Amino acid sequence: MPVILRLVKAGLLLTMAFASASGSAQTDTVPAKFSYVPKVHGVVRPRWEMETESGLQRFQVANARLWADGNIAPWADYRVLVDFCDQGTVKFIDAWVRFKSQKGWNVQLGQFRMPFGVDPFRGPQSYYFANRSFIGKQVCNHRSPGIMAGYAAAAFPLNVSAGVFNPSPFGSHNVWKHGVSYSGKVLYSPGHWQLATGFMSVRPGRVRANMVDAAVTWNSGRWIVEGEYIWEHYCAEGFKDTHAYNFFADYHMPLKLAWFNRLSFQGRFDGMTLHRNLTTLDNEAARNRVTLGATISYIRAAGVHLDLRVNYEQYFYHHGYETPQGQGNKLVAEAVFAF
Repeated sequence: MPVILRLVKAGLLLTMAFASASGSAQTDTVPAKFSYVPKVHGVVRPRWEMETESGLQRFQVANARLWADGNIAPWADYRVLVDFCDQGTVKFIDAWVRFKSQKGWNVQLGQFRMPFGVDPFRGPQSYYFANRSFIGKQVCNHRSPGIMAGYAAAAFPLNVSAGVFNPSPFGSHNVWKHGVSYSGKVLYSPGHWQLATGFMSVRPGRVRANMVDAAVTWNSGRWIVEGEYIWEHYCAEGFKDTHAYNFFADYHMPLKLAWFNRLSFQGRFDGMTLHRNLTTLDNEAARNRVTLGATISYIRAAGVHLDLRVNYEQYFYHHGYETPQGQGNKLVAEAVFAF
């Protein structure tokens, strides 16, 4: 606990130091291209799904997110993000402010994703597949109010971040608890490679879990190839560790067909051993999955695109588990509108 208190105090001191230094040094030197006008972004994902074995099907809006990014000053920015239809539910996702130093340091306050993992940090506008990996959805989906400090080296492709957060589940801001959740992440990006590792400790319920992550991404030309592994250790007797993994490849090519200018193909193998939902302590079945997909896109500019995607998912459950409804082999077709 003394270590955690020192981290919190350090973050608050950094925040005050940035505010003081930036206020005295930059108030009168606003860059010519600086703007206070917020930028509004969004993503909408309508889709159709069918379980191939039962024939059950459904239409849904997987996401309808809107967010605004803006500057408070040359040394401070913010984001507010709301999902107005996460499969029919409204969710308040992000609300944070960040103080930035010209030397590469920053301090972020508010609600946001804890710094840990690679695939979990992709938003719906940048998914390669219709459904998230088991790492991104079941094992490492942690977002909470807290404080985070980060550093991005100017002359070296290194990015480091660490933070302290409420341990309560996502969306619960009024709960008082002993202890905190905390995590840290290191990204090293030489050339076409990105290497990532990190540590996370969370306790949304009565059981704490500690996680270690390792990921490698290769992005060159038309190819993106990535592998990620997470080991999750539960601090409770009788709970076996969880091992989760995600490997995928994406190949894209230019296309001239009506409105569309890119065609891409995706393949993924992911899985996890028996996983415990830390909020309810329910078991989530061990399983593997193979996903094959194709996407045709109209790309207007950075962050502005339309994707039409088709995926097929084949599931392999461990140890004779009965397949739950909605979690078996399926065909998914979706449109992604991002701006």
